[in-house]
Amino acid sequence: MCGIAGHIQALPSPPDRHLVQRMAETLRHRGPDGAGEFAADHLVMRNCRLGIIDLAGGSQPLFNEDRSLVLIANAEIYNFVELGKELRSRGHRFATGSDCEVILHLYEEKGLDAVRQLRGMFAFALWDAHRRRLVLARDRLGEKPLFLHESGSSLLFASELKAVLRSGRVAFDLDPDSVDRYFHYEWVPDPATPLKGVRKLPPATLLTVDVDPWRLNEVSYWCMEDAPAINGQPAEVIREELERVAALTLRADVPVGIGLSGGLDSGAIAALAARHSRDQLHAFCIGYPGRPACDERTHAKRLAESLGINYYEREVAAEEIVEVFPDVVYWWDEPIADISGPAYYLLMQFARQNGVPVMLLGHGGDELFWGYRWLARAARETARKERLLSSGLDSWPLYFSPRWPADWTRGGLRAWLLSIGGLRDGLRSMSRDWISPREQAVFYDLADHYQTAAASSRWLHPPQFSAALGKDNAARIFQVPRPWPAPDILVPKLIAGTYLLNNGIAQGDRLGMASSVELRLPFVDFRLWETVVGLRKGGNSDVALPPKSWLRAAMKDLLPAEVIGRPKRGFTAPLSTWTSLVEAYGSNLHDGYLVQHGILQAEGARRLIADRSLIRLCFRALVLELWCRQYQRLAGWRGG
Repeated sequence: MCGIAGHIQALPSPPDRHLVQRMAETLRHRGPDGAGEFAADHLVMRNCRLGIIDLAGGSQPLFNEDRSLVLIANAEIYNFVELGKELRSRGHRFATGSDCEVILHLYEEKGLDAVRQLRGMFAFALWDAHRRRLVLARDRLGEKPLFLHESGSSLLFASELKAVLRSGRVAFDLDPDSVDRYFHYEWVPDPATPLKGVRKLPPATLLTVDVDPWRLNEVSYWCMEDAPAINGQPAEVIREELERVAALTLRADVPVGIGLSGGLDSGAIAALAARHSRDQLHAFCIGYPGRPACDERTHAKRLAESLGINYYEREVAAEEIVEVFPDVVYWWDEPIADISGPAYYLLMQFARQNGVPVMLLGHGGDELFWGYRWLARAARETARKERLLSSGLDSWPLYFSPRWPADWTRGGLRAWLLSIGGLRDGLRSMSRDWISPREQAVFYDLADHYQTAAASSRWLHPPQFSAALGKDNAARIFQVPRPWPAPDILVPKLIAGTYLLNNGIAQGDRLGMASSVELRLPFVDFRLWETVVGLRKGGNSDVALPPKSWLRAAMKDLLPAEVIGRPKRGFTAPLSTWTSLVEAYGSNLHDGYLVQHGILQAEGARRLIADRSLIRLCFRALVLELWCRQYQRLAGWRGG
């Protein structure tokens, strides 16, 4: 696992090596175990290495036999053993035991199609000296990041935004559309970043840069919905794939740990890992004083002991979360307003302090198996909109299902009457689906925090900010060309490319790397996603079943009944943490960067701080404020 950085240009001379060195030094936390550089006409690239596989011999850059191909990679190729055997049988000679070296030899045989055989997480840069071409690639679900800045016939790339800023080539200039989306979503949707002129290479994408003549070409190499249909019993098929994923994601020459909560997702990962690991595993859990409802140490310890896994726990007080919060904002690399961030940061730090540089987490299970109830609702309402668009107003009965009062008190009856027995909600939904763009699925607009941002924009932002926004509104990211795939495939595709990618995966990677810890996410394996999509295409559907029914059935013989049946709890700090953070740092919003630069109105900032009903929106503003104050310094801004 590494951080990578580089600069390629059309001019037939090496770019500024000091520029690339500055970028790479900013990434040292991603790879404290070594560094390497390659320079040639047109190109300089560097890496910093975190040793996980082949500790003695896996340094980068890596070369093929005649040194015509050069690779630096931020990657973990899980199927490197199988690929290596095949390649050696065909005459390829390996110089190292690194998992990444298979990329070079596959490219020798298959060119750009080599990426299709890789199972794992990666963002790599491969220089092809014969073709005078740089190949940049990112894994299918975006577990590893790659930031880009193009200017004329020149391209910078790096594993983190802060490294691109440290190049000195990028101004700290916020992009209004990205900021508007951030306030709606609590993160900036990929491939955009908060800054003008900087973007990410999208997941499942290859970018080739030819220098003679200068030409960039970007292609996608994978679509989730193209997975073939699968016939079979879902629990059996999923369990078989989970066993395979567990075995692959345990490959390491260093200790491996698990972030354990005691819930279904992390419990499934722990149970599968315990079955396949040849070494002692280590489970880590974060708790809070007084053991509030979000504290799952009791459950985690009980499960770890039953599985024979070493167990470590740490109690974190609110004062410590407040203290480390500016550090968390910095290590997020982009503004991500997730209250669970400090807990993830401290969990990874705790693992590293105990000598564990690889951690498994249960991210992706909720997104794949309907763990969030609103996802199933989005699928149902998207199907209903499809019926409305195809059948017209004749489908109106789908929207109106009168209901009896849920609460027969005076207040409950009043609410029932105001809703006209539930008919008002149906009319509102039907109007939404009829008026919204035909390509727009019913998706993130169901989220309360999205609706709050939409309703607050007039008093929160000054008129000049709103005037600077482009034609596309925040809902653009869930507008999908028609015809749509089935809703039980469309909605997981959308959540994988939005919340999972930009929140779960992004903050996990960056907060792990802040402590030089590699994060592995077995539930984000692309073959597992293809398996579930294939089952749904094969005639099975789990959207109407209770949350995670397929996963619970697949794991019922490996986990205790109390884990299988336990309701979902988020990995988060107590809700009072929001209040503590706003009290500690909220004054920064008064005449701060966001007010000075026309992102917030001064009166809007004061209202955010004073109105506790807006605390989640205030938290978003606070994260962005602290992020701007830190990151403008990386680019040399010297404002008030």
